[in-house]
This record gives sequence, C-alpha cells and structure tokens, in this order.
Amino acid sequence: MDLKPVGRTLLRDQAYVAIKAAIVAGTLAPGQVVRDRDLAERLGFSRAPVRDALARLADEGLVESKPQSHTRVTPLILRDVRDALVVVRTMHEVAARVAVSRLNPEDLDAMRAANAEFAGAVRTGDVERALRADDTLHDVLVAACGNRAVAATIDRYTPLIRRLERQRFATLPGEGSVRRHEALIVACASGDADAAVDITATIWSSLDEILRADLADGPVPAARDEFPEEMS
Repeated sequence: MDLKPVGRTLLRDQAYVAIKAAIVAGTLAPGQVVRDRDLAERLGFSRAPVRDALARLADEGLVESKPQSHTRVTPLILRDVRDALVVVRTMHEVAARVAVSRLNPEDLDAMRAANAEFAGAVRTGDVERALRADDTLHDVLVAACGNRAVAATIDRYTPLIRRLERQRFATLPGEGSVRRHEALIVACASGDADAAVDITATIWSSLDEILRADLADGPVPAARDEFPEEMS
C-alpha cells in the first residue's frame, strides 16, 4: 500500500494509523530507516504529528529509535512474534468465553458473512482480503465481550503477527481455516462457550505451529538502511 495524504483533523491519530498500516503491509519494510521529515511530506502535513505517531509506534514495538542516530522499523524476529501470538491467542480465548452468551442474531450473521468473505479470499489466494475478513470475524467476539483491556491488548499485538504473515507466508492456510471458523460460529450459535474457547485456541495454535517450524530460519532479513525516494 502507498502512504497517501490525509485530512487535517486529528493529524496525530491519522499519522499513527497511516504509518502503522504501512508497516504492517510491508510498505515500510523491517529494518528500514524512517525519517519524520520524509513521512510528513508523503502524508501531507507537519513533522510534529509524525513524531508523535512514531513515539506511539515505538511503545508498541513497531519502530525503534537509536538516540542521536536514526529511527527504523523493527526487524521481524520470529521468537518475538510467537511471544505476541501467545498474548493475542489468550485474549481471543477470553473474548470468546465472555462473548458467547451476549451474541445476538446480527452478530452471528456478521460472523457468517465474514467467513464467506474469508472463504472467497482463500479460493482466490488474496492474502490481504483473507486477513481483513479473519479480523472482522474475530472482532465480533471482541466487541461483544466488551472488555476494553482485551480489545486494547489485541489491537496492540496483532500487528506484530499480521506483518509477519504478509512478509513470510506466501500461501493461505486453506479450507481448514474456513471449517474452523464454521465450527466456531456453530459453537457460538448454540451457546457453547467451552467449545468456542477450544476452537479459538485451535485457530491461533495453528499459526503458532507454523512459527515453531519456522524458528530455525531466524530473523527475517532487514531492509536497506536508506529511506526510499518513493514508497509504493
């Protein structure tokens, strides 16, 4: 994705969203040096909101700064991603446990629609579309759970996982994930919280198994050190 100019309201938040999205998508690659001046020019506003956004992203582990030197996108290290995955999986299990009894028919319909979208993306090999649909499905449970700490923790650590999925994995998990989603929806519709939690754990554990197998490869190679003239 490209970094494009944004509106003039809430610039700090808009800069944060735009830069975070570029990091997750890989437009700003692991190890790449970023400069607030260049980012501000591409986004179309002053450097102050960009600095604020980069500070927030540093707190979330997506960028890192070396005093009196440079700021760069953090390298992708599989062990760190696995640590994030443990946290995200646990939070989704909590969300499923609480949410099942609170779901209404509209929520279940939203989950079914998201899984249909996910299935279509799997069939066409569209990774971006599949990840968006997957997030939409699970976000129904997170919203119904109503726990702000759970939602905030998922929002903070999921990008660490998603950017590795885009960078490292060229293929989608396939119809097995579609069926697991279907089983999760059935459990939710029947009010079976235990089954919903177990299926949620299985969904996230399947990604953990891939990461375990991939750990031997070590860190994903860093990008070039210079900020590119154009980002596309």
